[in-house]
Amino acid sequence: MYKYFFRLVFKRLDPEQAHHLAFRWIRLAAHVPVLRTFLAAALAPRYKELRTEALGLRMHGPFGLAAGFDKNAVGIDGMAMLGFDHVEIGTVTGEPQPGNPKQRLFRLVEDRALINRMGFNNDGSLRVAARLASRTPVFKPVVGVNIGKTKVVPEEEAVADYVKSAERLAPYADYLVVNVSSPNTPGLRNLQATEALRPLLSAVREAADRTASARRVPLLVKIAPDLADEDVDAVADLAVELGLDGIIATNTTIAREGLGLKSHTSLVKETGGLSGAPLKERSLEVLRRLYARVGDRITLVGVGGIENAEDAWQRILAGATLVQGYSAFIYEGPFWGRAIHKGLAARLATSPYATLADAVGADVRKTA
Repeated sequence: MYKYFFRLVFKRLDPEQAHHLAFRWIRLAAHVPVLRTFLAAALAPRYKELRTEALGLRMHGPFGLAAGFDKNAVGIDGMAMLGFDHVEIGTVTGEPQPGNPKQRLFRLVEDRALINRMGFNNDGSLRVAARLASRTPVFKPVVGVNIGKTKVVPEEEAVADYVKSAERLAPYADYLVVNVSSPNTPGLRNLQATEALRPLLSAVREAADRTASARRVPLLVKIAPDLADEDVDAVADLAVELGLDGIIATNTTIAREGLGLKSHTSLVKETGGLSGAPLKERSLEVLRRLYARVGDRITLVGVGGIENAEDAWQRILAGATLVQGYSAFIYEGPFWGRAIHKGLAARLATSPYATLADAVGADVRKTA
């Protein structure tokens, strides 16, 4: 039914306009007590066998919403109602910014993909922090906060900009993510080089500890699929060295060649980060490489091209304790979370593993 609705309505709308319309409906539904209870029961069934502990946090399952959908922390309850076990908001920058000029979001329907060059459009860390501070949750998913660099801040002042966001947001974050991998902010990906990344992560860690002194806020870094293998290894080694809590693999890609894209050339040539099904193979490859390097010493989060329960299961076997999605939600609709959870429970039941934690990295360990 949703796929028919998508073709009839959403496909005819500008992608960004469709996003705002759908998100508005989700938020409205989450504000109606009887309706949200009914929807949560239908769309977010709980499976005891999928209960997950990661980053020192307990979750109903391993499946979460990737950053980018709820940039300003305005729909956390709505996304939990749809079955996301954790919701990562953002990317939030030190200062508010409108993002890049429109049109900046494109659907590659034939490829079940998106291209975006949004440019971290958000309300800024001060307003988002105030919103999180005043939130009275109806549902209680784990809430991650993804922070990035304000566009007008020069690269040499990036650390201070991230620190500003960390100081404001860490007290309200269940975990904090340093995003250095979006292709839509000039110079941002340069911060993935270990000589730049080390002082940045150290400064954010200190800021989080200073402002959220009552607890240790887990800190993760999100990396690009376009890193060379030796750079993936270097980030993995740095994460272990600094005592980082996790790595999210991966963000969107600037690559177009070798992905087997079927969409019209005019769409494929749009600049920005590509997400969705074509990213699946490389994201999985990066995840396997990371797990082979770090093992169980830090938590890995698999994201990029996850469309169904089999994709999520393969990420778990490759080393992901948590998995995230976004792009496929556009194509699959509100029953997506339900299908992922049901499929994961079925796969675990027929696997040789007693728990989901036992399955994490099993395929990589076999080949080690």
